[in-house]
Amino acid sequence: MLHSDTTGSQTLGADLRALRKSRGITLADLAETLGRSVGWLSQVERDLSEPSVTDLRHIAARLGVPVSMLFGHAPAPADESGYVVRAGARRTIGSGAAGLVEELLSPDLTDDFEMVHSTFEPHSRIGEVVTRATQEVGYLVSGKLDLVISGRRFTVNPGDSFRIRGEAFEWINPYDEPAVAIWVIAPPVY
Repeated sequence: MLHSDTTGSQTLGADLRALRKSRGITLADLAETLGRSVGWLSQVERDLSEPSVTDLRHIAARLGVPVSMLFGHAPAPADESGYVVRAGARRTIGSGAAGLVEELLSPDLTDDFEMVHSTFEPHSRIGEVVTRATQEVGYLVSGKLDLVISGRRFTVNPGDSFRIRGEAFEWINPYDEPAVAIWVIAPPVY
């Protein structure tokens, strides 16, 4: 998906719209869940109205993302917005549970994919098998990480890459050092 005007793409409203659409939820359905009007929600998605913290909690719950994902929209310089994400301006995503810290490397969630920087703490594991309707590829930058994909166990090392196509998977870092990976996920899940 190409955007000719990216100056306004890194906004809360754009991300909410992208998340809602990626989950197949209509404006009417989300508005009903929130007890709000379709017009109000449309204005939020166009950044013409600001939702309250309570509204954001309800939206996050309905979209299946942590509420922290909806905060931290550090404004980029106008000439970089939609193009560059500086190391100090990454948004933390995910819950941080199970010893996984994730940061969004993509400028926003309006593309057909997202790129994520993931740090798996030593002696951590996801704790459950995950299956999601995505295509994912990853590249291990440092450390070692065990992946179980469709029941097959793999150990990936720095420089190794992997792919998951809607298959059941889990990750485990049984090692004494953190593992750092770059993941590309389509469609976006955060």
